[in-house]
Amino acid sequence: MTSIAYSPVSIQTSVHSVPTPPSWFGEMTLLAHHLRREAVLAAIEEQVHFARRRFGRYEVIDFVVVLIGYAISGERTLEAFYKQVQPWASAFMALFGRDRLPARSTLSRFLAALDQAAVETLRTLFQHDLLARPLGQGELLGGLWDRAGAHYLVFDVDGTREAARQRALPQTADRPAPQRRLRDICAPGYTGRKRGEVVRTRTTVLQMHTHQWLATFGNPGNGQYREELRCAVAAIQSYVRAHDFPEQQALIRLDGQYGTGAVIADLAGLAYVTRGKDYRLLDRAGVQARLHLPPDQQFTHPESGICRTLYDCPEQPLGAQGKRCRIVVATHPAGVTKSRVGVTRSDLVYELFLSNLPQGTFTAADVVALYLHRGAFENALADEDQEQDCDRWASHAAWGQECWQILSQWVWNLRLELGHQLHPEPVRTTEFAPAHLSANDQQALSLTPAQGYGPTAEALPWKAGRFSGRDFVSQSDGTLRCPAGQSLHVNERRREADGGLRVVYAASIRSCRPCPLREQCQWQGSTTKKPRQVSLLLHPLVVGSAPLLWRDWSRRLHRRACMQQLAGQRLEVQMASPLSASPDLSSSALSRAQRAHYRLSWQERLARNARAPGACQVAIKLFGVPEGFATFLGLPTT
Repeated sequence: MTSIAYSPVSIQTSVHSVPTPPSWFGEMTLLAHHLRREAVLAAIEEQVHFARRRFGRYEVIDFVVVLIGYAISGERTLEAFYKQVQPWASAFMALFGRDRLPARSTLSRFLAALDQAAVETLRTLFQHDLLARPLGQGELLGGLWDRAGAHYLVFDVDGTREAARQRALPQTADRPAPQRRLRDICAPGYTGRKRGEVVRTRTTVLQMHTHQWLATFGNPGNGQYREELRCAVAAIQSYVRAHDFPEQQALIRLDGQYGTGAVIADLAGLAYVTRGKDYRLLDRAGVQARLHLPPDQQFTHPESGICRTLYDCPEQPLGAQGKRCRIVVATHPAGVTKSRVGVTRSDLVYELFLSNLPQGTFTAADVVALYLHRGAFENALADEDQEQDCDRWASHAAWGQECWQILSQWVWNLRLELGHQLHPEPVRTTEFAPAHLSANDQQALSLTPAQGYGPTAEALPWKAGRFSGRDFVSQSDGTLRCPAGQSLHVNERRREADGGLRVVYAASIRSCRPCPLREQCQWQGSTTKKPRQVSLLLHPLVVGSAPLLWRDWSRRLHRRACMQQLAGQRLEVQMASPLSASPDLSSSALSRAQRAHYRLSWQERLARNARAPGACQVAIKLFGVPEGFATFLGLPTT
């Protein structure tokens, strides 16, 4: 056996337990101070009222601060969070001006008993707090600038879902019926790529340039997407009104479940881009006639490499109310496997995109690119799942789970707000789509105009009492029908000097010779030996020449700056002895309300767990806080 006589490291052990504060306790301290300074906690105390038995001395604010701490901690379960915070329970509650930490069982009873009125009040406070303070000095909302220089704000509305697995249980006459814990918040529904038997759907509203959550609405199963969409539209309208922004320039991006005429009527006049799911629109005569004409544009997705051929069909009526809508039909060749999106006909995959954006400022390719850019929203949802984990089951009751989701998104927005103070970077500008070339340059480079074609123009009457091009009706098979009921087929396509395209239709001479309307139809009547020809002219679409500009901030930089600033820094927590107070031996007179055991007032209920002035003082020293950031929070520096 050998031993080392000399070692440069001296190691000692101690039997005394000295726990280390959790890594998230520093961020918790700053956020708690910020909430108290902005009177957010006072607003919750005064406005969110909910009284039930078996809560002991605790009020709504006590449970709310526990859930806020749970969201900041990132712990997977409430059990893990309580295990981390228990040695520091007194200091944790003192941050929010409260005395004792509620037990986990008390918190569970609170979440199970919570009602809709209290949650809706909390949701209102969340939205008011979002609008109360800008992100940094002189807020810029970011936005999308179209080809005419108009400013749009883009909002994503979508449903995210969490699937829950349920163990198979025997159901026989000699056993009681199974009681599922998630019965009130989950239901059978579409699980997507997630494993489980029941799901809960959560509709979220995200401002795509600041990456702030505006609202969240949860329901069991596939949700109530029509009602949730109306609530989302109301939240967006409140946001744009608070920032004095025109409502008609608030642009909503929706996924395919909203792509019907009935849903579009719920958007209250806001601009929108969505994927259509009613493929019966492809069978309309106007759409079929457009599909037989040359395409407007081609769009290649940079990630998937799919090249879509685009056909723009403006002013198409949708729904029972006949609202006019712009339909962009995108086609691409079918692959070996069935396409997950769209409908396949004759080895072509057809996709529908619905919008009311004007053709003069957004081409068909711009509309498709703007919808497919929703992939950034999926990344934001992935960040939320990773950093906030909002869909973890904090409660087995519907309104308790909804309360948790609101508070977790509240923490997300607070991190963004403080992150902009830590790193006040300017908004970044991305060229979403390049500017168009001039007409001469386009003609030199390509035969197809980069901005697509406008509506077809027919020939005007060339002689009084004679048929003009407007008397020949377009058919769904790509032909024209003459007043006598005969068909005219495409005979020639000619490129015009201005970049337009002339499509010439011709009838059969065998149909024109015996026609009784020939004298009214052709210039020389029955003496001509040529059949009737009609031309349709596709003029190049007049679109602004400016590029599409997208201005926003980084999706992660500011939020993670707040999360990571103090994660590895030293933290000192000192608990001073309580102030000695001489006991008051004089008997105090009881009020009639106390003698009669009346119910406590809201202020009396709130005071039961309020931290007493003579309680032990908590001193917390944070390291690594920048001086400018500490000045913003109103904290002293050493």
